[in-house]
Amino acid sequence: MTQRTSPNMGEFLHLRGQNLSKGEPIALPLVQSSMYHLPGLPEDFPNYGRVSNPTWTQLEHALAHLEAAPCLCFPSGMAAISAALFATLKAGDRLLVPADGYYVTRILSSQFLAKFGVEVFERDTAEFTTGGFEGFNVVFLETPSNPGLDLLDMSAIASAVRDAGGITICDNTTLTPLGQRPLDYGIDIVVSSDTKSMAGHSDALMGHVATRNAEIFNAVEEWRKFSGCIPGPQEAWLLHRGLETLDVRYDRMCNSAALLAERLAKHPAVKSIRFPGLETDPAHALAKTQQIRFGFLISFTLETEAQAEEFINSCKLLRPATSFGGVHSSAERRARWGDAVDPAFIRLSVGCEPVEELWQAFSEALERVSKEPTVSS
Repeated sequence: MTQRTSPNMGEFLHLRGQNLSKGEPIALPLVQSSMYHLPGLPEDFPNYGRVSNPTWTQLEHALAHLEAAPCLCFPSGMAAISAALFATLKAGDRLLVPADGYYVTRILSSQFLAKFGVEVFERDTAEFTTGGFEGFNVVFLETPSNPGLDLLDMSAIASAVRDAGGITICDNTTLTPLGQRPLDYGIDIVVSSDTKSMAGHSDALMGHVATRNAEIFNAVEEWRKFSGCIPGPQEAWLLHRGLETLDVRYDRMCNSAALLAERLAKHPAVKSIRFPGLETDPAHALAKTQQIRFGFLISFTLETEAQAEEFINSCKLLRPATSFGGVHSSAERRARWGDAVDPAFIRLSVGCEPVEELWQAFSEALERVSKEPTVSS
């Protein structure tokens, strides 16, 4: 099995600097242009803003270093997922997606891909390998699953799907390349919502696709070019800037989450908790074999929906918001989006606040909800 190694972040921070000429800016320039000076034949020069942009090129160079694979950037995580699916599926193909993963992926598959003749199947993460993968053209994985934080054995599934003649796509949004390297375990395509911790400041929508398969890469690139599913240069610039602090932010977020999960697990107000870093978590053994870090997401359940709402809305160091991975800790009750979870289930995204201040705020909020009546609203 491949070693669980993280990218060389010192080298990453100097990727651009190693090729600068005297007098060039160290910070990445923002190229805001839809047209290029192009006398004569276009040859291999930039020619049109829908096809290429120098800011994208530098961003994709940076992403490729993190993934150890060629990358293409997209205007959102769902744009990246769409590109990966539309570039690899055709009418009559069979697609398997997680029933308890990110709900928008399921909607895209069942409401749109199905209309084009793709057969869509769903399985819970806990039973994802039941029935095998024979006959599936594309198998879409989420590990950890969002929001339940269940894990899948990437190496075993990638091998089984390949033997059955299919390809695998893994959504690595929750862990980033600093926490997990799916391509190293045989996964064919990685997709990510870089809106989350990759950009990190809750101010840009972005995503990317990574693959070491040249044929797949070309198909995804063609999809982007002809669908027009391209990012704006401003957002690409923001993501590149965010990546330069990813290592520092991610380290703090993961360290804080590990400490907070231990304390939450012991708190009497918490009915149940999921965090792969806990030794008591059912996914802990697998997490230790294929993850570099345990991540910054914690899922836990209180007694009632009312208590969950009170905890989220009253905690002074929590922002009640969807999405995750920003410098501000945030949380939400995922049942409000239709996820098949307990009404009192909370997905907590640990940010960059000092951990003892966070715990103090969490403790105060949990103390308040513990005194509330336990009748659900």
